[in-house]
Amino acid sequence: MTTHLPGSTALAERLNETDPVVVLCFCAAWCDTCKEYQPKFEKLSLQHPEANFVWIDIEDHPLLLGDEDVENFPTIAILHGEEVRFMGTILPHIEHLDRLIQAMQAPGKPQETNLPEDLLTLLKN
Repeated sequence: MTTHLPGSTALAERLNETDPVVVLCFCAAWCDTCKEYQPKFEKLSLQHPEANFVWIDIEDHPLLLGDEDVENFPTIAILHGEEVRFMGTILPHIEHLDRLIQAMQAPGKPQETNLPEDLLTLLKN
């Protein structure tokens, strides 16, 4: 479920859970990319019920960014508990965010790769 700010009681209740995963998408109403991305973001939220997805219009809520500047969209922040695990702009392909969320939820799990074995050996040494 995606929450649109201003916040909701449901979001506040979920954020009181132990070590919640929060996926923030900073956007702007005038941004065409954001308009196309939003339904995909909402659909992805249904695939990750363990995470709290929040859509934030930076013009309506500029104070939520603090000192951070958003110059490109979408700008994503992923928090686990109080730890910021990712903050940055990603390409507006929802599969990139899906993969990022999956990687964040599996710390220490080796990432599958198709890199040449020789290169992997060199990197380990």
